[in-house]
Amino acid sequence: MSMLWPIILSCLRNRKRRAVTDDQRQFTYGKLLGGSLFLADKIDATTSRAHVGILLPTSGMFSMSLIATWLSGRTAVPLNYLLARDEIRYVIEDSDIDTIIAVKPMLDFIGGADLVPPHIKLILIEEVDFTGVPPLRWPPCKSADELAVILYTSGTSGRPKGVMLSHGNLRSNVEAAIEHASLTHADTFVGILPQFHSFGLTALTVLPLFLGAHVVYSARFIPKKIIGLIREHKAEIFMAVPSMYGAMLGVKSATKEDFASVRMAISGGEPLPAAVFDEFEERFNVRLLEGYGLTETAPVTTWSVPARFRRKAVGMALPGVTVIIVDDHDRLLGPNADGEVLIAGPHIMRGYYHLPEQTSAVFVDLQFPNGDGEPTTRRFFRSGDIGRLDDEGYLYITGRKKEMLIIAGENVFPREIEEVLNKHPAVRDSAVIGKMDDLRGELPIAFIELNEGETVSESDLRAWCRDQLAQFKVPREIKFLEALPRNPTGKIMRRQLKAL
Repeated sequence: MSMLWPIILSCLRNRKRRAVTDDQRQFTYGKLLGGSLFLADKIDATTSRAHVGILLPTSGMFSMSLIATWLSGRTAVPLNYLLARDEIRYVIEDSDIDTIIAVKPMLDFIGGADLVPPHIKLILIEEVDFTGVPPLRWPPCKSADELAVILYTSGTSGRPKGVMLSHGNLRSNVEAAIEHASLTHADTFVGILPQFHSFGLTALTVLPLFLGAHVVYSARFIPKKIIGLIREHKAEIFMAVPSMYGAMLGVKSATKEDFASVRMAISGGEPLPAAVFDEFEERFNVRLLEGYGLTETAPVTTWSVPARFRRKAVGMALPGVTVIIVDDHDRLLGPNADGEVLIAGPHIMRGYYHLPEQTSAVFVDLQFPNGDGEPTTRRFFRSGDIGRLDDEGYLYITGRKKEMLIIAGENVFPREIEEVLNKHPAVRDSAVIGKMDDLRGELPIAFIELNEGETVSESDLRAWCRDQLAQFKVPREIKFLEALPRNPTGKIMRRQLKAL
């Protein structure tokens, strides 16, 4: 069954309950569904194409537009408004859309309507008539295999790729996450992750709609404001990327009472620095729980929950998900051995849009024991991440396969060096890349973002590293930047660092 039907039933069942609070307004589930019906009629009158773009800030209007797109029997293409102008144009052309649902301020934000190609039709929310009785329609009966969304990756390693996620991908991931974390309709979520991002879409938009829960959205990440929203709405569930947690630590007036309602504070998207974990627990009595996933996995694959927690682990696999570790020859590795993380399950994407060769490259068929212990062939997705599973099935991520450095003949992952640098009191964040040397292979080069008002010398940081790392892992060069280059979801853009 499609993702739409359980959401429609949730809206009807909870029609008087509060669904969304955002920067502009509140929606009950009844109003959300009613607005979606109006908008679905507008989509039908505007386009005959199968894909519809959504260019909206994090808000209830995004949720309404997503439901409306599915009600019209179409595939949603959430547009990343934080991409460069050329990248936005590329995504619009590549995704085969001729219609975009937007608001005027968002068009201004991306540089004006002239950025949108002339053949694109705009449905501006401000101009849609939502008065009167919503035009009723029977929701389309989409199969689990039919396309629900195309999410474009943020292009950290090349042009954005369109990840095709089916209704079955989303529904299986939502249901597994709810079971794994014991989530209920009584939970209140605070959502600050962009809804064009896989975590913002699945975990903070589709999942609350499925549950009939209340979600509080903020279009801009202002640390003090977000802490206020958590306290005001007594939020139980909060999700953010590590850099956001780091920024929240900078709010001097924040106290433990602000986070008293929080049952789970989840960190994902990039490695969580040990210093951020420690200070958050010490100051606010909140243990940050890491999760792991990729856009291609819809996205949640593993998730640390309070009852199943291991320090530095990103949790155990969700129900129905299989995670294995293999060597460079795709041979299965045992517990506590580092290798590439491969993932199988109903949440794995259908493929990359218009990119059959790149799709083929990230899948591999392997013999794997079934429930009876007999070997069966299963299709696994290559994550590109290096990690290990312990004896109990907790996953630890070591680094990215493509980021691995070979220094003095030894494999070194930047994360190991970055963890040491980030412990220094003057360092806010760091990124390590490799620089080729004709005699010694790769050399580690560190880029440093300092805490406001702090200073430290290159020699002092190297001495700090020498006390905690093998000599060959100590950064050969250290460069200070006002801010590390990041993509819209907070990940460090190593490609830009290499250009420096």
